[in-house]
Amino acid sequence: MKRKILIVVSDYYKNISLNLEKAAIKVLKKNSFSYKTLKAPGVFEIPVIIAKNSKKYTGFIALGCVVKGKTPHFNYISKSTINALMNYSIKNKKPIGNGLITCLNITQAKIRSSKSGKNRGKEAANAVVRVLKNAW
Repeated sequence: MKRKILIVVSDYYKNISLNLEKAAIKVLKKNSFSYKTLKAPGVFEIPVIIAKNSKKYTGFIALGCVVKGKTPHFNYISKSTINALMNYSIKNKKPIGNGLITCLNITQAKIRSSKSGKNRGKEAANAVVRVLKNAW
């Protein structure tokens, strides 16, 4: 079975997202998975892009960053996006690697997207690869 992955990247924080994307792609290439990348304006739009492309791919990777501000907006965006991804994954029986960083500040986001640290893009890609290799 050919495993095609769609990476959906929120480019709201371009530098953070680029680091996540590069790390995810490196994992997919290492494991001989084919992939395509689509951009989203923010993390909130990622679930609908995944849903629109659901029939073309065996798995997905959601990448992006939400930084807490001074309003509750952070909580609503983070929770609704992650819930939508989980619900879609279960309903459609397709894995979605969650590479969405939710941070209190941009410094935390830089650390969680760095090459030397625990890069969430790499972790999300590894999760999808492991699920598809072990469960399919």
